Amino acid sequence: MPIRIPDSLPARAVLESENIFVMTEYRAMHQDIRPLNVLILNLMPTKIVTETQLLRKLSNSPLQVHVELLQTASHVSQNTDADHLSSFYTTFDKIRDNYYDGMIITGAPVENLDFTDVDYWDELCQIMEWTKSHVHSTLHVCWGAQAGLYYHYGIPKYPLSQKLFGVFPHTALKKQSPLFRGFDDEFFVPHSRHTENHAEDILAVPELELLSVSDMAGVFAVKSADNRRFFITGHPEYDPDTLANEYFRDVNKGLDIQIPYNYFPNNDPANAPQVCWRSAAQLFYSNWLNYYVYQTTPYDLHTLTE
Repeated sequence: MPIRIPDSLPARAVLESENIFVMTEYRAMHQDIRPLNVLILNLMPTKIVTETQLLRKLSNSPLQVHVELLQTASHVSQNTDADHLSSFYTTFDKIRDNYYDGMIITGAPVENLDFTDVDYWDELCQIMEWTKSHVHSTLHVCWGAQAGLYYHYGIPKYPLSQKLFGVFPHTALKKQSPLFRGFDDEFFVPHSRHTENHAEDILAVPELELLSVSDMAGVFAVKSADNRRFFITGHPEYDPDTLANEYFRDVNKGLDIQIPYNYFPNNDPANAPQVCWRSAAQLFYSNWLNYYVYQTTPYDLHTLTE
């Protein structure tokens, strides 16, 4: 939350130069407060697990957040109970006239397909186009990030020679970015994907800013210059056992799967995973929600423009 100080306090300029949010007396007196409206488009097959992970990150905040869950109508989920979907999820045709402060578009296990071969690609494109005028800030995660970068900016994804699987060290290229406020110089993020984006493609687009990379995992965080779209290629929200469940699932299927990097102590799957990404994950989602949704969203969302 912002700190409230007198307008003319000398410390104001110093704090603002450090990207610390300061609310002046005048703004505090004239500020209108309402709950934030956040929409989650859940493209993962394990919808209950994913929604729980994201809600956990969004809930650790003094902000009042109203969340709606969205599913695609052009794809029938095979892994989530139909009653759960009918009770808690909506479809795009029912909310297309609504406006939202924030939106999260999740990943999906379809990265080895061409974008246009995904059965709900046309619907997803309609939703991503709609966000330009109906969502103040949209966060795209993993395949959702690759899809968003491709749709909005024409940036391709590239196949990896081996699945990127594990918990990898990262650095922030712009340490003063509010998105990485409170982060250590090196922080860890889980990844589980077969494709990647290339930094040179992103740097060639003036409307994009490359915010964070990993020597091992490549591009991690990208945002649009207007702060309306964010893209992350990993999964900060993952639970302690998410990669383990994926690893043992594939082992039991007889698939050729490597042990996730930097995950099991002593690289031994018999050991319980040791979490090293939880604090950075919480900071990431809290920073996005605070600095790029709450602090900048208009009180009247109908004033949003492309």
